[in-house]
Amino acid sequence: MKKLKNLSFCAVLLTSLVFAGCGTPQAGTPEKAPGAQEEQKSAPQTMQVNLNTGEPNTIDPGLAEDIPSMSVARAAFDGLLRLNAKGELKEAVAEKYEVSADGLTYTFHLRDSKWSNGDPVTAHDFEYAWKRVLDPETASGYAYQLYYLKNGEAFNAKKAKADDVGVKATDDKTLVVTLENPAPFFPELVASVTYFPVNKKAVEAGKDWAAKPETYIGNGPFVLKKWEHKSLIEFAKNDSYWDKDAVQLSTLTINMIEDANTELSMFEKGDLDWAGSPLGDLPLDALDSLKNSGKMQSQATAGTYWYIFNTTQKPFDNKKIRQAFATAVNRKEISENVVPFKSTPALGILPPTMALNPDGYIKDGDVETAKKLLAEGMKEAGLTQLPELTIAYNTTEVNQRIATVIQDQWRKAFGIEVKLVNKENKVHREQMKEGNFTIGRASWIGDFNDPINFLEVFKGGLNTSKWENKEFLDLLAQSAKEGDLAKRKEILQKADAIVMDEMPALPIYYFTYAWVKQDSVKDVVVDALGFIDFKYASNVK
Repeated sequence: MKKLKNLSFCAVLLTSLVFAGCGTPQAGTPEKAPGAQEEQKSAPQTMQVNLNTGEPNTIDPGLAEDIPSMSVARAAFDGLLRLNAKGELKEAVAEKYEVSADGLTYTFHLRDSKWSNGDPVTAHDFEYAWKRVLDPETASGYAYQLYYLKNGEAFNAKKAKADDVGVKATDDKTLVVTLENPAPFFPELVASVTYFPVNKKAVEAGKDWAAKPETYIGNGPFVLKKWEHKSLIEFAKNDSYWDKDAVQLSTLTINMIEDANTELSMFEKGDLDWAGSPLGDLPLDALDSLKNSGKMQSQATAGTYWYIFNTTQKPFDNKKIRQAFATAVNRKEISENVVPFKSTPALGILPPTMALNPDGYIKDGDVETAKKLLAEGMKEAGLTQLPELTIAYNTTEVNQRIATVIQDQWRKAFGIEVKLVNKENKVHREQMKEGNFTIGRASWIGDFNDPINFLEVFKGGLNTSKWENKEFLDLLAQSAKEGDLAKRKEILQKADAIVMDEMPALPIYYFTYAWVKQDSVKDVVVDALGFIDFKYASNVK
C-alpha cells in the first residue's frame, strides 16, 4: 500500500514523493494541466477503473495499510499537504506552515475548508485523528508512522498519555507539531493517508462508520455515494471541497474485478477507462502485444516483492535454512520470464532508490551454496528431513506464476515438494497477521523514500515474520536520533546488513508498474511510491 508509499540521505532538499538517486526528482507527471478548457469544467465527466484485489480491507484512513485501501481513502480525504497535478508536494488543507530552526517544531495554519457534511475542518480534527491512530485501542498497523511525534511511541505503548503527544490544536486554524527527533522527510509523511484528518462525530457514532456511504464523512475531492460490496465503489465530486475547481470528474467508479483477462476485455470494450497498475492487473500473455502497440505505459516504483518466512515455525526458525531457500531462488529467471515488464531482480530488501548496498547481498540462484546452507541449518536444528512447507499467496495471475516457478526451483535444488495455497486478498492478509503460514507472499511499497521506511517493516505490528534482533532494533533507534546524515547512513547500512544476513524476508524483484488508459484520460497522478490520485483527472470523450 502500502505502501508504500520520501527522502534519502542527500534528499533533505527534495519536496516530491518521487525520488531518483540523489538527483532531481521525477514525478508521475500528468499529460496536461487540469481545467485547461472551460468546457471541461462544466461537462459531466466520469471515470471507470478497477480494483483487482477485490474488496479493500478498509477505507478508514487511520487503519488503511495497503495501496488499494489508501487509494480509495485518498479520493475521499485531504491532508495538510498533497501532491499537485505535477507530482509536487504542496499545501492542501494547510494554507502555509513554518518549521523551527532545530527542525523539531512544525506549525501548520489551516485554510477555510469543510467536511462533506458541512462541518468546518479544524486543527482539532487533525489532533484527534493522529492521536486516534496512535491510541493502542485503535490497533492501527500504521501507528508506527506517527512515532516521529513527541511521545508518539510512548503513547502507543501505554507509557504516556494522549495529552503528552506532540500534536496540539492551539485554535481552530493552528496545529503545532513537535517531533521526537528531526525528520527531514516529515512533510512527505504529513501528505500520507495515515496523517489525514477524520470527523470525530462520524467516527464515534459507530465502529462501521467507514463501511457505509451515509456515515462516511470525508474532506477530500470526492464523496462516497455507493458501495456494493465485492462489486463496486462509486464516488461523486465533493462540492464542499475547498479546491473543487481543480476536480474535473463528476463520478469516479471503482470496480472490483479480480480476473486480469476480464479487466482488459472491459477496457478494450470501453467499459473501463484505466486498466492495470496500481490498482489492477494486466494479463501477462497480453503484455508484449500491448507494449508493441504503444498503448502500455510503465513506471518504476519504490517497492519490493518478497516472501516472508514465519520465523516462529520450523524450519524457518533457523537462519541458515532461511538463507538456503533465499539463495536457491533464481530471480533473473523470474524477472525476465515470469514477472511483467522486465522488473529488476531484488538482491536486497531496499529498492534501488534507497539502496545502501547497490550490489545486493544474495548470490542469485546459487544452488550449490544453497544446498550447503540447508545441510548446515538442518544439522543445527536437529532435523533429518524438512516438515511440510507451504507457499501462501493472494490470488492473482502473477502471484500464481511466481509461486509455481519458485516451487519448481526448490524442487530441483532440494528435492522437496512445497505446496501452494492461494486465498482471497483479505483472508491472506489476515492469516499472515495471525501467523498462520510458513512462507507467505507479501510486498512493501514505500510510504516515503528513505531506507528506514523499509527497515521498520521488521519491527512492531507489521512484522509478520516475528523475527526479532536487539542489535537491529538498537540501530534503528540510534538512526532516529542521529542528525548527521553521513553517520545516519552508516547506522542504517549496519541495520540493512543484519536484516539481510538474518533473512526474515526473501526479496524477489523490484516493482515496475504498467497500465493502459483510454486516450481521453488525462491528469491521473501516479507517484513513484505507487499511489494513484484522481483529484486532477479528466476524461473528456
